[in-house]
Amino acid sequence: MKMSCIVRIGITAVSTIVAASLGVPSCWAQSAAPRYEVDVTFPNRFPDRWVTGGFGGHCIDAQDHILLLNRQDVLDGELNAGRLAPLMIELDPTGKVVHSWGDPNLIEGTVAGLRNGPTAFRLHTCQFDKDGNVWIASSPGGMIQKYTHDGSKLLQQIGKKGVFDTSDGTTKGTPLYSNAARFTSPASIHVDRQNDDIYVADGESRNGNSRVMVLDANGNFLRQWRIEGMDSVHCMEIADDGAVYVCNRYGDQIRLYDKMGNLKKTFDYPWKPVTVPADGKIKESGGATVAIALSRDAAQTFMFVVNQNNSRIDIVERQTGNILSSLGEIGNLPGQFNQAHSVAVDSQNNLYVVENRGRRIHKFKPVSQ
Repeated sequence: MKMSCIVRIGITAVSTIVAASLGVPSCWAQSAAPRYEVDVTFPNRFPDRWVTGGFGGHCIDAQDHILLLNRQDVLDGELNAGRLAPLMIELDPTGKVVHSWGDPNLIEGTVAGLRNGPTAFRLHTCQFDKDGNVWIASSPGGMIQKYTHDGSKLLQQIGKKGVFDTSDGTTKGTPLYSNAARFTSPASIHVDRQNDDIYVADGESRNGNSRVMVLDANGNFLRQWRIEGMDSVHCMEIADDGAVYVCNRYGDQIRLYDKMGNLKKTFDYPWKPVTVPADGKIKESGGATVAIALSRDAAQTFMFVVNQNNSRIDIVERQTGNILSSLGEIGNLPGQFNQAHSVAVDSQNNLYVVENRGRRIHKFKPVSQ
């Protein structure tokens, strides 16, 4: 069956409808291709003239509330017209801001400077564990942290801010791959709901460690596996069946491991620029495998993969690795992307995508055929 992506743009609304197959909701039961449309009412306007920086990541709790990680890297002069938005912004399912928090002295301490200039720290990932606490990491921050759901209390910190697992303890040193709870640039966190083991993809930055580290609930080192041939271990997602998916961002590849670090499969995602360079040489930009989320059906049939090179979300059959369809395109309208950086799925299989450069969140709703 041929899959298609349809975009409709009107004066007051933009709808992006995409075909794929989750097969669980009743409206999709008889279809090989459920469809999505962008929710142009989401989110609500932020309060108090907030100005956000790029959104480094987001995660969804048990109540389908969305936590946005605001990097606060605003443009010079923007605060003349507004107020700096908090680091952590919590939205309810309707898109209303219900809570915000975050002490930059504790979390990451974003340095001053323009968004298009060097930024020493950048919020990158979060995950809610089974107890409703939230885990957060910035890259390169050198640490991961666990907070109560509302951020009012720091419960646990693993690693030390500004101290890295390198020969000289700085970002310029040689990576050590230590058998200790130290990091260079944590990119993703996953807390196992069965035994509370903590999986950390450590290697978002080039020239850092390139590995997955596993710690126990107290932050003690258990094991690690090095990942050869990756410039950036940019994301990690662990399925309910124990499959560990790791993004090779600039290698346009996803690797599948078991929880002990044994490589099981490799999926390659070659891409092509819409406009081929005059010299014919295809150059990497953002990467074709930047972030991953899994569908919420029992089998977690599909992966949603951020393809930043082509400004779209690829919808992938998890067992085969085949791309079935995609949604989005480059642009600044609803359903179009300006450097999509993170993707997440709620309990109703709504799809949320956040942008770094575009500083927005999009909500895509499943719709009937």
